[in-house]
Amino acid sequence: MKAVSTLGILGAFLFVVACGPQGSHNQAVYVLIDTSGTYAREINKAQVVVNYLLGTINPGDALAVGRVKSRSFSEKEIVAKVSLGKDPLAANAQKHAFSEQFAAFTKAEQQTKGSRYTDITGGIIQAAEYLNETQAGRKTIVIFSDMQEELDYKTVRNIPIKLDGIRVVALNVTKLDTDNVDPRRYLDRLEWWEKRARTAGASDWKVVNDMEHLDRIFKKKG
Repeated sequence: MKAVSTLGILGAFLFVVACGPQGSHNQAVYVLIDTSGTYAREINKAQVVVNYLLGTINPGDALAVGRVKSRSFSEKEIVAKVSLGKDPLAANAQKHAFSEQFAAFTKAEQQTKGSRYTDITGGIIQAAEYLNETQAGRKTIVIFSDMQEELDYKTVRNIPIKLDGIRVVALNVTKLDTDNVDPRRYLDRLEWWEKRARTAGASDWKVVNDMEHLDRIFKKKG
């Protein structure tokens, strides 16, 4: 029942996303999945959402899935992507191919150990690059992560990022053991990411932990 509720609410979200101005695509969504450390175990929740998004997008829309690893700013971390053609039959074939790619990705990730470091910034930059190339009327980055970035000493990410016109939604932001000891760590982490996203030009920033109430986040604004 939980999955059904989540899927229904996501449908309302996609309706809102599709109501924006039209570009070469009606909408483009980039799902960024954290595959580092213990968070890699959460991938099944991401799979439910991605599968639903795939079943709901229409000809002319674009969808991509990328992963967060030790270093994430790379096209090779885009594990599946599709830009649907206008022909419905061709679009269905594209969706089928995407579904197979994503299923292979989730199966492989479930059998491997999560990456040591967590390059969220690199993943977001890669996501923004992909979305801007689609020239979509509405662009959204959905992030599945605890939002705890951990970088090796060689990786440089304290740089300005650009998210102009892109909506950012952080889903299933799980709490770390250190957050349980001191909740301020969790709250400060989310506040830092929100400030960074908005400073980068993001059109909106939302955090959702209760997957049963996504309607409170994705409901249409009056």
